[in-house]
Amino acid sequence: MKVLFSGPAQYGRMRTLFLSSGLLSCGLIGTFGSYAHAQVQTQIAQDRVRLGNSTPLIQQIDPATVRDSERAQADAQQTVTTDTGTDNALDTSGNLLGNMWGARPWLYKHGISFDIQEVDEVWGNGTGGTPSTNGDGQGSGTGPAYDGVTMPTLTIDTEKLFGLKGGLFNVSALQTRGRSISQDHLNNFNPISGFEADRSTRLFELWYQQSFLKGKLDVKIGQQALDTEFLISDYASLYLNANFGWPMAPSVNLYGGGPSWPLSSPAVRIRYRPGEKFTFMFAAADDNPPGNRYNSLPIQQATGAVLGSNSDPTSQTYNGANGTNFNMGNGALLITELQYALNPQPADTSNVTKNPGLPGVYKLGGYYDTARFPDYRYNNMGQALGGPNDTTGIPRWDRDNWMVYGIIDQMIWRPSIQSTRSLGIFVRATGNGGDRNLISFAIDAGLNLKAPFRGRDNDTIGLGWGIGRASSGERQYTRNVARTGTDSLVPGNENHLELTYQAQVTPWLVMQPDLQYVWHPAGGGSDPSYPYRRTGDEAIFGLHSNITF
Repeated sequence: MKVLFSGPAQYGRMRTLFLSSGLLSCGLIGTFGSYAHAQVQTQIAQDRVRLGNSTPLIQQIDPATVRDSERAQADAQQTVTTDTGTDNALDTSGNLLGNMWGARPWLYKHGISFDIQEVDEVWGNGTGGTPSTNGDGQGSGTGPAYDGVTMPTLTIDTEKLFGLKGGLFNVSALQTRGRSISQDHLNNFNPISGFEADRSTRLFELWYQQSFLKGKLDVKIGQQALDTEFLISDYASLYLNANFGWPMAPSVNLYGGGPSWPLSSPAVRIRYRPGEKFTFMFAAADDNPPGNRYNSLPIQQATGAVLGSNSDPTSQTYNGANGTNFNMGNGALLITELQYALNPQPADTSNVTKNPGLPGVYKLGGYYDTARFPDYRYNNMGQALGGPNDTTGIPRWDRDNWMVYGIIDQMIWRPSIQSTRSLGIFVRATGNGGDRNLISFAIDAGLNLKAPFRGRDNDTIGLGWGIGRASSGERQYTRNVARTGTDSLVPGNENHLELTYQAQVTPWLVMQPDLQYVWHPAGGGSDPSYPYRRTGDEAIFGLHSNITF
């Protein structure tokens, strides 16, 4: 993610009934719309089952994962095992608009679901920050900010509609509004919220998915955002800081942050699950969603090597503002991930006599980008970029880019296998080269307590920490600039800490108060408005809400 921009008390019992239905034993459940149907699981639903339903009720990576979380929860609560089988009657108690005056049941009958996710946030900065990050020192101060997202989604189950088994069509749109407090006042490497975005109304995703081999293999093709499936830590998705979703490194190192919220790219994704323990995923996508090669990365703006409009580095509105650009002109982003599930949980937990152990999910992956990227060290004449002898100010272009990563989600305690209360930890680390990237290393980690209070089975409280390291190329470039007599402070590490509590207020409303503290914003580099001083440490308070219509 980048700066561009549900009855609680019954859930444990309903979860057990859902698992005992036997649908999970073959790895196939319905997670599309408000009904359970024999389709391949989304990545969010699969990980929720593998981790014993200890993940947050709502996973806050982007509106699509909010939607998938709510759908997985709705399926768990509506599927009831009876003496005569499974009753898949439509349950709309988790929707503010209920059955939409009869429209939802009619659509459900024909394999069509339509839902709307609404996200709204208010943020305020108590200390530190900067008046304005546009460099003129004339900003409006560090006061509060609002941002909001509305995402309607239409999903079609082709088997129910016209008999094609294993087919799924999905189209979604975005209406984003408000202001980014990160971009305006904080000067961070990564936004304080993963839902900040430039104001626009646009197409988000448009894809078709087909499953094969009884659900073991599925292929998705079309306009996609990869942050709903790759690079996900399920426990980290509780948090609102964007670094806990699509991590810091790809957000600032790839063109426009890569195919991640609120941008998407033409892509093909393949997922293979030979058994309950292993999952293999691969995707090939266009690497530049906005289609803007120049002025898309921080080093291009810093050197003045700007061809065209002076937009922000990860602008979603520069080219193809309505989301229909379908750019294929720069390079290919190839990403792969291998997942291993430790101690898979039994399908039926109601009669378990031997504890299977605490579940965990371990992931290793990486990406390779075939495009050219501007070098932080040298200009196009081989001179030190930004230094006294730099005669062009234009970076040298280097071929390709890469990153590797590892993720651990591990439950470390629960009173019993039937209990909804659990304690889980997560760790995620990314690493890449430093000559053509702003961030070379990042890590985040945290601790989550699910069902912290009696009767609050769907609530989660968490404490998370993250760090991002400015690359060697970025630090050398800043030293070169300083030798010209320009006020420029060399960046290092940015640290952030987040304390958050996610509460299910009603089956259709989730509220999340949030506190974050950032040490050395942008690694302690210069304040854009006052280059001779560092941006002050920041204490940010926020209130976030999710509504399912």
